[in-house]
Formats: sequence, structure tokens, C-alpha cells
Amino acid sequence: MREKILVGFIILMSINLYAQVAVPENSPDEWILAFVDVETTGLKPGYHEIIDFGVVLSDLNGAELDRLFVRIMPQFPERASQGAIEVNSFSKKRWAQLETLSPVAAVDSIVQFHKRIADGRKILMVAFNSQFDTAFIDHLFRSVDQSWRELYYYYVLDIPSMAWANGIRSLHGQKLSKYFSIPDEPHTPEEHTGITGADLNYRLYKEIIQQSD
Repeated sequence: MREKILVGFIILMSINLYAQVAVPENSPDEWILAFVDVETTGLKPGYHEIIDFGVVLSDLNGAELDRLFVRIMPQFPERASQGAIEVNSFSKKRWAQLETLSPVAAVDSIVQFHKRIADGRKILMVAFNSQFDTAFIDHLFRSVDQSWRELYYYYVLDIPSMAWANGIRSLHGQKLSKYFSIPDEPHTPEEHTGITGADLNYRLYKEIIQQSD
């Protein structure tokens, strides 16, 4: 009997706690979205590294709040794969000529930017290939003894799933941009960056929610 009472008490407490949590459904003004994209030196998180990070912040309706783009000098540039170089034109020499930050400075810049714009609101990350992006962001933050989980809410949204739920079965940004008749991001290596990908994610999101209304 005591066990049943205890279980019932725990359930009631859980329901009460959930009711107090500001979820997007009933407290949209307490949440913002972060449309994120990264470029890397390859496909293996923990071996390859982030070389740039782009993010567009908006409210839940898609009204832009601000955006940030940082280039990051990797610790092991010699590990860059040929496939990655062909996509983003990375080289140690080129990055040295551009405005780049160390991993420590980059993470600090990213965190301070989000905190300034969020101003206490919770942040939901939105990506295209969410597992890829979060894996690399996780390694970047852990490399400087920080956690991206302290920045973003633990759910991560992704654009293909949003499109899929609306009956659009494409898994590629180029095809989705064509479907919605919006400009794709640049595919010229020198112009292909995290911020162009983040911007495409942001624009696709606005089209998806507009068609869902």
C-alpha cells in the first residue's frame, strides 16, 4: 500500500513539475530557435574538427533576431580530408589569412552571443543533419572543457523531419530549396560556409511553417 501511495505521489509531483515548465506550446515567448550549421575538416567527430560555425537566431515564428559566423583554426589541420577541402576550401594557409579564432575564443564568442540575444529564454537548436552538427559541436565544446548542453535545450530539431511530416520526402537541402522555390546556398567551396548553411535552414523553416498554417 505504501508503495502505491509513493508511486502516486511521484506521478503527481512529476505532472506538477511538467506543468510549471515553460514549454514552447504554452510559453512561446520564452523560447527562441538557433539555426545552426558547421563546416569541418572531415566526417569523423573527435578526429576531424569544426573550422567554422554559423547560426541564425529567431523567434518561434521565424522572425530573425541576429546571426553569428566564426571561423575556427583547428588544432590538427593536417587531418583535413580531401573531400572536406573540396567542399569548403579549407587550408591552414588560407585560414591563417582569414579572420579566425582559437577553439577557446570561438566557444566563448558563441556562448556570449547566444546569452546576449536569448536574454534568459531557452534555445532550441535546429539543424539539417542534426546528428552530424551536434557531434562536432560537442567535441568542440568539450575540447575547451565546456558543454553545449548548457547552451541549448536537450531536444534538437531538424529540417528534413519537419519537411517529412508535411509530406515532403526529400532529404537534401538542394532539393528542398528547389521544392520551395528559394535560392540554395552556394556550392562554390570558397563561398560554402556554416552561415550559408544556417541561413538556408532558417529560410527553409520559414517556408515549412508558412505552408503548415
